[in-house]
Amino acid sequence: MKKTYIIAEIGINHNGDLKIAKKLIDIATLSGCDAVKFQKRNPDVCVPEHQKSVMRETPWGTMTYLEYKHRMEFGKEEYNEIDAYCKDKGIDWSASPWDMDSLDFLLQYDIPFLKIPSAMITNEKLMRACASTGKKIIFSAGMSSLDEVDKAVHWMEEENANFALLHCNSSYPAPLEDLNLSCIRTLKARYDCEVGYSGHEFRLGTSVAAVYLGATIVERHITLDRTMWGSDHLASVEPQGLIKLVKGIRELEIAYGDGIKKVTEAEKKVRKKLRGY
Repeated sequence: MKKTYIIAEIGINHNGDLKIAKKLIDIATLSGCDAVKFQKRNPDVCVPEHQKSVMRETPWGTMTYLEYKHRMEFGKEEYNEIDAYCKDKGIDWSASPWDMDSLDFLLQYDIPFLKIPSAMITNEKLMRACASTGKKIIFSAGMSSLDEVDKAVHWMEEENANFALLHCNSSYPAPLEDLNLSCIRTLKARYDCEVGYSGHEFRLGTSVAAVYLGATIVERHITLDRTMWGSDHLASVEPQGLIKLVKGIRELEIAYGDGIKKVTEAEKKVRKKLRGY
């Protein structure tokens, strides 16, 4: 079985605090994850006009939704530190660009892949721009019809991109009955690309099951504490859970085998004792 590439999705669970981001990087590294991932936006572009002036209660006081989104964003100074910190820890990092400005920003760094979130896979301009960078592209198929995924895959193929598609349910948290993990096999049969899984559910075993079904990339949101303030924390995995999750995937990789029925070396000793040969 191919080694699963495990992405710890920090997203915006750093709550705009670089110290929290570094703690999450530490946890991902300790757990044995292959990469951490953030989200990058230009709020002036990404926030819809009708939401910009909506007032919101936050840990930093009452502010407009646009002010809140700016408060949560990291800039060049923070990402320079993240880049250096991840290099020192020996873990990959990347981010999801939600707009063209953010894509240009991320291309300043030598990141191994770009991740396009489910919400943006119908944005042809952004999809093609990411695909044309020459970097590996990973995109999730949450909240998307099969026709929409077909189009996204078509754009990738037209740009000759090296890409992977992640099965996903975009509810936060996602109900077990909505996960439809069998869709991993559907996507593998339909498209000529690597297929993975991006999970937003409470459970851990579902991600291990996704690997059994053929996912070669697994992405899960992580947090220091599910009770922290913010929209994504509740659907995220806490430190001890992340350790268990990675361990479970690595054990499956060892146990999966090659499907060939044979007597193992350990069994030969038992057979000699019980059968005499």
